[in-house]
Amino acid sequence: MLFSILKFPARLAFLIYCRHIRISHKEMLELDGPLLIAANHPNSFFDAIILTTLFKKPVYSLARGDAFKKPFIARLLASLNILPVYRVTEGVENLEHNYTTFDKCREIFKQNGIVLIFCEGRCINEWHLRPLMKGTARLALSSWEEGIPLKVLPTGINYSSFLCFGKNIKLGFGKCITAADVPTDNGHGKSIASFNAQLNTQLQQLVKEIDKNNRALIKSTFHVSVSIAKQILLFIPAVAGWLLHAPLYLPLKNFALKKAAPFDHFDSVMTGLLFLIYPVYLILLSFAAYFITKNSLSWLLLPVLPFCAWAYTQVKHQFED
Repeated sequence: MLFSILKFPARLAFLIYCRHIRISHKEMLELDGPLLIAANHPNSFFDAIILTTLFKKPVYSLARGDAFKKPFIARLLASLNILPVYRVTEGVENLEHNYTTFDKCREIFKQNGIVLIFCEGRCINEWHLRPLMKGTARLALSSWEEGIPLKVLPTGINYSSFLCFGKNIKLGFGKCITAADVPTDNGHGKSIASFNAQLNTQLQQLVKEIDKNNRALIKSTFHVSVSIAKQILLFIPAVAGWLLHAPLYLPLKNFALKKAAPFDHFDSVMTGLLFLIYPVYLILLSFAAYFITKNSLSWLLLPVLPFCAWAYTQVKHQFED
């Protein structure tokens, strides 16, 4: 329920936080289940926000198990269609819980649902495809063994930046992998190897391979042209957008840089904080303007401020120095 309620405002928030999202094979966003979205994982929880919000049908996503330690947080994540998956680094004793999660995933598939899994296993802010873990293959193979007509969709997500808003994103989809594509008559281990080889081949074509120090290649890969006319038209609202939002954005950015950026979670923390605090900030500014001016037009700030923020996103510098 909470997932459905937040999906629409999340899409609106993308207009401010993301300058441009280019999607190849956009028709894949309309797919029905049973579907397993197998994606790379360069940008922490923000990857899941992007993908689960863009797909037309509800998407369940798998997240690191240590986020579920507190009961309240576990209930909140469950209401957002997020299921826990544990790695060895989070305690060998917790690995048995993955069986429960995979059982839930197969039940979702049986209801023609969609699940998102990050097949590299962990997040690192980089333009590089890391070795694939076995979890994606095991979930797919176990689903096929139960006769579930599961499709596995290779998905590559690429960002122009990991440390600033107004980023450009390139999202690409490969060809679905089905049970018919993976031989199962040579043993389970070879089936996993075959599945991962096929998935890896497709993801290598979808994930950008760029050295983080090659700023010129990053810029040429992700730069989006902005016409002079658009820059002139949006100049004044963009300046207003920066001035009016700086008191909120700058303190949150400094906090996220100190607390989250070292762990490659900057975007996730910033997005979460802004999603919670920005509506309150809008209301407070509108109240303040009305209190000072006694003019009912002050409430126009509620739509005008987000428009100014969008304008700044469109014309600002696209890459951090």
